[in-house]
Amino acid sequence: MLPPKRRRDPAPASDGEHGHRPADGSVLLRGISYSYGAAADPVFDALDLTLHDGEHLAVVGPSGVGKSTLADVLAGDVPPDRGHVLLGGTAAGRLTPRELARVRVLLPQDAYVFAGELRENLRWLRPCAGERDVVSAVRAVGAASLVERLGGLEATVDPAALSAGERQIIALVRAHLSRARLVILDEATRHLDAQAELHVEEAFRIRPGTVVTITHRPGPARRADRVLFLDGDRALVGTHRELLSTAPGYRALVGGHGTDLDSTD
Repeated sequence: MLPPKRRRDPAPASDGEHGHRPADGSVLLRGISYSYGAAADPVFDALDLTLHDGEHLAVVGPSGVGKSTLADVLAGDVPPDRGHVLLGGTAAGRLTPRELARVRVLLPQDAYVFAGELRENLRWLRPCAGERDVVSAVRAVGAASLVERLGGLEATVDPAALSAGERQIIALVRAHLSRARLVILDEATRHLDAQAELHVEEAFRIRPGTVVTITHRPGPARRADRVLFLDGDRALVGTHRELLSTAPGYRALVGGHGTDLDSTD
C-alpha cells in the first residue's frame, strides 16, 4: 500500500522578476528513478521522457503504479532519487517555488479553492491578470454559467458550498489564465461529465504550451498526441494506436471497451 498523498495546494504566483526563465513548456526526464524509501522497490526506474513544447501527453496505468508521483516529479515538487528533470531547458531543482509557479501548474483531482472573491480565486496564479483575460479564460473553459450562478466575478466563494466538479472548474480556469507553459492535470477533470471534459481538453489544446493529463478515462488517452503507459515493470510511450498494437496491458485498459480506467492511484 502506498503512503497517503499529501494535499498539494498551489503556491500563489508573483508577476515580479525571477532569476531563472525556462524557455518554453518542454520537459526532459533522463534516468529518473524514485522509490518511497530505501527498502522499497522503485516506483519507476531509469525513466526517460521528452516532451516538446505544445505537446499533449496522457499518462495511464493501473491503480497504485505511480502516476501521481510522476506528476509530482514532473512538476518539480518531488526530487527524484536519481536522474535529471529539465523544465523548458532549466533544471527543476534550480527553480524556487515562486519560479515553479510561473513555469508549471499542477492541478490534483481535489481542487483547491479558498474562501473569498471569485475573481481573486481565478487570478491566484496570475494576480495582475486584467478583466478581459479573466473573462476570456472563463469562457474558454466553459465556466460562464457557473460564474453567473455564483453571482459574477465579484461574488464571495464558499468552498464548502461548491460541488467537487465546480471546484475543479474554478481551478481549471485558474490554470488556463496562468502564464505557465506546462500544465499537469492529475485527474483534474475526474468530476466532470464527458462533454465538459472534452470542452476543457479543447480549451487547453488551443492554449499555448504543453499539457500532461493523468487520466482514468479512455477518451483523453485516445485524443492525446502521445500516451505514457506505466504498468509497474516498465514505461511505454507511443500513440494510442501504437500502444494498442504493442502493449497488451494498455489494450486491456482502454482497447475498444469504452470503460473507465482505474479511478484511483
